[in-house]
Amino acid sequence: MVVGAWRDDRIGSALRGANPTVMRRLDSGFAVIGDVQFLPGYSVLLADDPAVQRLSELPRSGRLAFLSGMDRLGEAVERACRRVEAGFRRVNLEILGNADGFLHAHVWPRYEWEPAELVRRPVWLYPREMWGDERYLLGVRHEPLRAAIGEELDRLGRGDMRTASPGVG
Repeated sequence: MVVGAWRDDRIGSALRGANPTVMRRLDSGFAVIGDVQFLPGYSVLLADDPAVQRLSELPRSGRLAFLSGMDRLGEAVERACRRVEAGFRRVNLEILGNADGFLHAHVWPRYEWEPAELVRRPVWLYPREMWGDERYLLGVRHEPLRAAIGEELDRLGRGDMRTASPGVG
């Protein structure tokens, strides 16, 4: 993945079509694949207004659109990882905003093969060195999973939502 100024202005560069991590434009922002991939499929929903710092700053309709986009990205990551990655277990969704001052939501796929001491703990407890380790940086080898997430986003955007399980009302 090419390193560039887009990292300093992720939303502005996405709006300009210059953010290489963007997978799809959604109603509420941009679905991007994460810079680090120690949990393959990690993705982020970026709000499309860099001035918005918190969900509560959006009007009710904007909040619902953002949460709907987060749901769509979460389901797309779940579907793609279940299909492409071995040992997929679940997806964790988070809106934190502690490090970056703009509204965004993290979508973390979780796997059975994760270390026993971390598999049921928050992702943020992974060792700091993993976050910058070249082995886990987004690159060409992640293109098949990135493409699969994009395909699932397209399917879900066309209304191809999962049907309820029998007995779920």
